[in-house]
Amino acid sequence: MTGAPAEVLDLESFRFRGLHPLVHLGTASDRYAGWLGQIYSPERFAARVTRRSKTIAGRSFVEEVLPVACVAEYFEHFPVLELDYTFYGPLLDTAGRPTGTLRTLAAYRRHLPGGARLLLKAPQAVSAQKLRRGGSFVPNPGYLDAQLFTDRFLQPAAELLGEALAGVILEQEYQRKAERILPERLAEDWDRFFASVPADGRFHLELRTESYLAPAVFAVLEKHGVGQVLSHWTWLPPLEHQFELGGRRFLNRGGEAVVRLMTPRGVRYEDAYAAAHPFDRLVPGMLDPGMLAGAAGLMHEAAGKGRRLNVIVNNRAGGNAPLIARALARRFLGLEEA
Repeated sequence: MTGAPAEVLDLESFRFRGLHPLVHLGTASDRYAGWLGQIYSPERFAARVTRRSKTIAGRSFVEEVLPVACVAEYFEHFPVLELDYTFYGPLLDTAGRPTGTLRTLAAYRRHLPGGARLLLKAPQAVSAQKLRRGGSFVPNPGYLDAQLFTDRFLQPAAELLGEALAGVILEQEYQRKAERILPERLAEDWDRFFASVPADGRFHLELRTESYLAPAVFAVLEKHGVGQVLSHWTWLPPLEHQFELGGRRFLNRGGEAVVRLMTPRGVRYEDAYAAAHPFDRLVPGMLDPGMLAGAAGLMHEAAGKGRRLNVIVNNRAGGNAPLIARALARRFLGLEEA
């Protein structure tokens, strides 16, 4: 690893590392060619763009991505990065052999500068009640399997990343009304899981079903020191309301919290992706001022309580994550009118 980048605040150059000691802005993933000229130097990476096809809801898109090596320049701008590709597969297979997911993570590790902080998404093979298989959703046999989580994700991640592993996000998918269980039952399930995995101050749980943001669930999070992820996402209430439901508490025993700015409320993933693609500009009318106000308020509240808040920005929240982060930083600093 190279030395740690300087703590510089320069919003015009998208340098957010000096924003506040307890407020860390970052993004969900990092290798977007649409960020050339913002985060990445064209002279270094414009000739190294690769293209891949992606189909979403029957529509085809071409994604332009940069090499993993760009992460070193990313950390000149941001103090934290969420790697969400780990959501799609464990780091070790059933025989304990490294997967492609682990090999990609090892490539990231080689390019991380000193002091880099990563948030990893835990595999959906652990946190999802159902998985998409053959065009439909089926029950997940590994749901809340503590051994799968520990042996095939947490331990290899911790061994590879060391202090660079700043947090683990467990995301549970949205549950339709007919599929929901009682919050008390959900709380019991997560209680057993957290009691069965190694005690760790880096866990954060994102529940995408509003009815699960209930006292019984928050009691389990508090018991195990697991953070409540506050997510600006399609079917969730505003950030401020989510925080109120949790009693305005930061529950993570490691002293950290996570806010994820994912999609406009009421807008499905596929529609947000199509609108934002190719992620190189803000989309008129897509960026919600209420999202910025809610996130900025949480930034102030966390800092005031001595908690480190990691605010993760997704392109799909408005079109271009660096520009969204700049708008949020200006709101936090009082440089824009509410």
